[in-house]
Amino acid sequence: MAARTKAKTKETTAPVTPPPVLPQSHNSPVADRMAIGKALRERCARKAQAEWNPPAKRADPIDLLIENCRGRIEDLIPIRYGRMMANPFAFYRGAAAIMAYDLSHTPSTGLTLQACGDCHLVNFGGFATAERRINFDINDFDETAIAPWEWDVKRLAASFVIAGRNNGFSAADCREVAHRVAQNYRAKLAEYSQQSVLDVWYDTLDFDNIIRNAPDKQMRKFYIKKLNATAEQSAHEKEFAKLAFASGESPRIVDHPPLIFHIGDIHDAELRARWEASLADYLRSLPPERRVLLDRYTLADAAMKVVGVGSVGTFCGIALLMSGKGDPLFLQFKQARQSVLEPYAGASPFNHSGQRVVVGQRLMQSASDMFLGWYTGRGGNHFYVRQLSDAKIKPVIEIMKPQNLLSYASVCGWALARAHARSGDAAVLTGYLGSSSAFEDAIADFSEAYADQNERDHAALVAAVRAGRIEARQVE
Repeated sequence: MAARTKAKTKETTAPVTPPPVLPQSHNSPVADRMAIGKALRERCARKAQAEWNPPAKRADPIDLLIENCRGRIEDLIPIRYGRMMANPFAFYRGAAAIMAYDLSHTPSTGLTLQACGDCHLVNFGGFATAERRINFDINDFDETAIAPWEWDVKRLAASFVIAGRNNGFSAADCREVAHRVAQNYRAKLAEYSQQSVLDVWYDTLDFDNIIRNAPDKQMRKFYIKKLNATAEQSAHEKEFAKLAFASGESPRIVDHPPLIFHIGDIHDAELRARWEASLADYLRSLPPERRVLLDRYTLADAAMKVVGVGSVGTFCGIALLMSGKGDPLFLQFKQARQSVLEPYAGASPFNHSGQRVVVGQRLMQSASDMFLGWYTGRGGNHFYVRQLSDAKIKPVIEIMKPQNLLSYASVCGWALARAHARSGDAAVLTGYLGSSSAFEDAIADFSEAYADQNERDHAALVAAVRAGRIEARQVE
């Protein structure tokens, strides 16, 4: 973790370039590192973290969305806008580029670490590790970059206020969940600051333990059922039953346009050669033992697959591989572009955006997908690869009551603290955060103010669609 020259304020617009690597300060005594963090309050008071004052010449949010859509598949862009129009919460999920711009105009300590970049509450959840445990962690790293640590905390906390409003919760309940995110983030970093380096690195959040200790009996039963379902059948067998069918000598992915579609026949010699070349390039990014494992599979089919909100329109898809025994393996490939944080936090130290995503994910997660890798596709586009689904358990925010969302806020704050402690210095951060509620009070203030801004931006999107400035299309 490193301190930058001067914290950016709302008057500062020039991007600050981060160091090419993440300098570490862990060799100094804990007390000295905490003192360094405490001194940062002179540069950026904790109360200043509450500020959201849009710059006088704030960029048009619709212009930022249009710019972020450049290079995407044009026929799919209306689907992206259609999904974002649904409500302010859906808009927020697709508006990482807008918030990155806005965050660059907020006060900061100047400390940088490996940031998620799109740290909202739906980008957390449970997933299986290679050891077949179910961990709870951040699970989306398309925008990961070296950036100010505050940006992740603010995006996460604001997402809870926006989700609470979407659920019809009171203003007090919405503020409390944002407060809880920051409070538990601070508390867990304080714990990590006193632990050994390896203990922090080895720490995991066990999903089973989290669920079985959930205070809400109904919610506990709901997620235990999901946990049990993950053990009944492999994720790839479930995906095969939903997404593929037997077709002659090899199975084929089912088309479901415009969300799943083929861009050619895998049996065409030229097309197959391109897919095989991409697969070979991907394999070169993996450790040797992973290549041995994947050599037991052959490529059966590949197709485009629209996912999420923020990723809609980028080149995303799935590849179906089959072993000689007939068991399937679905790999998801996603186009990796410049992180939305890079124009404001500085360029990535990696020339390949797929590698940026993979390294960032491995650094922030306690355990990552063993098939994570990257390759360069046709036209020089960068991609990263992971399993399509491996016992993923997503939070269902819409059914949560205030107490459920509050409990979830605690867990997300903990998971973010653990992720930041891996590349940053928990002692320096703890020195800055202190032991009072000053930080979480400020973050709660910011979250409420930014939730208001998000509602205005959502309204601007709706107005832009109605005026014919952009096209939106609803697709289930």
